[in-house]
Amino acid sequence: MTKAKLVLKDGTTFEGKSFGAEVSSAGEVVFNTSMVGYPESLTDPSYKGQIMTLTYPLVGNYGVGGACKDDDNISKRFESDNIHIKGLIVSEYSENFNHWDSKKSLGQWLKDNDIPGITGIDTRMLTQKIRKHGTILGKIIIEGKDSPDFYNPDLENLVSQVSIKAPKRYKKGAKTIVCIDCGMKNNIIRSLLKRNLSVIRVPWNYDFIEEGLEFDGIFISNGPGDPSMLTPLHKTIKKALELKKPIFGICLGTQIMAIASGAKTYKLKYGHRSQNQPCIDTETGRCYITSQNHGFAIDEKSLKTGWKVWLKNANDGTVEGIKHETLPYFSCQFHPEATPGPTDTMHFFDEFAAML
Repeated sequence: MTKAKLVLKDGTTFEGKSFGAEVSSAGEVVFNTSMVGYPESLTDPSYKGQIMTLTYPLVGNYGVGGACKDDDNISKRFESDNIHIKGLIVSEYSENFNHWDSKKSLGQWLKDNDIPGITGIDTRMLTQKIRKHGTILGKIIIEGKDSPDFYNPDLENLVSQVSIKAPKRYKKGAKTIVCIDCGMKNNIIRSLLKRNLSVIRVPWNYDFIEEGLEFDGIFISNGPGDPSMLTPLHKTIKKALELKKPIFGICLGTQIMAIASGAKTYKLKYGHRSQNQPCIDTETGRCYITSQNHGFAIDEKSLKTGWKVWLKNANDGTVEGIKHETLPYFSCQFHPEATPGPTDTMHFFDEFAAML
């Protein structure tokens, strides 16, 4: 393996070896505490611009499955058509992989997609540093390759880079949902179609109200970056709130709904990225184990009259979901569609369908 190193903006350097594409890369260094699910996580558009650190010590032992699509032409194994991370950091990469469905190694998959990977890093030390300092900019430098400049993804409109470019229809049942694609995971589309809902998937900046689309409900997807940058979408959702039709938001979608209603968001110190985050339903007291990937959150104190906190993170008390007190608007900061992660909250899609 070629020598490689991770250099943080504060000057801290971690020595390791390359197991992915031998290209240098820069981004925001974050950590994910999940034990499995790297094919789904790496293809989640919400990771755009980030260098992902996996805290589980052994990574790659089950390889990567092959490309396969369902009857709706949606990938069965991946959450989008591309890997979106800027690089992957692991403690120990498993060069040997074994799984009945695997077609190639994780390292080969990274090479095929021009994404660097570095192994031999003390990910425990790195994670502790991020928890203390907060997310930090960094770069993976492959020996013999040029060192890139540090790159801050928060300064770019990442949603515009991962959103669909033109409307697309998935015909199923009589009820129709407009899905605003901010970097939407494939299993969100699958979850809606399984409930016999027709879907019109539109770009993040597509004013579907101005365009005169006919629909029964609105869905706002997950996605990367700072939600405050998406001004055209704020304006569209503000108009949508006046229609009083059911609206469901996930991850970035919940932040957009909050901003459109007059609330504010802020950047978390190091974010939530895992499959084991406990969230409390304030209405029932029930605790859900949830899959999460977000770096921003809603400022609870900024919520306007008529809105309430529905879900809270049991670890740090941050807002994990909001509801309108009288209108059919609700959202969650985590991922009820899972892939990867637990399916404790998959019934949220049933509740949304029942509102239509």
